[in-house]
Amino acid sequence: MLYRRFGRPGLLGLAARTAVVAGTASAVGGAMRNRQQRAADERASADAWDAEQTVPMAPPAPAQAPPAPPVAPAPAEPDLMTELERLGQLKQQGLLSDDEFAAAKQRLISG
Repeated sequence: MLYRRFGRPGLLGLAARTAVVAGTASAVGGAMRNRQQRAADERASADAWDAEQTVPMAPPAPAQAPPAPPVAPAPAEPDLMTELERLGQLKQQGLLSDDEFAAAKQRLISG
């Protein structure tokens, strides 16, 4: 009759159990690694396809503002000599007295 042991397993049983656990762990780890690699490859492939399909859009052209109305040139400051000549003519015509002429001339010169 065969003798059956109770309690701790023998050396052969212990080695067999260790081999089963190690093999299972290796198989599960390899399967997980393969699954993660496939998922990463699929994501990379999808990203590459998206990059090929999307055309970068040009920014919208800014709305053109209506052209500004032309600026009228500022009236040129009258030339000092021209103004003095005008004052002289007004004095000769008798429209300005000597005192008014002197005051206007002084204002132009001091400017």
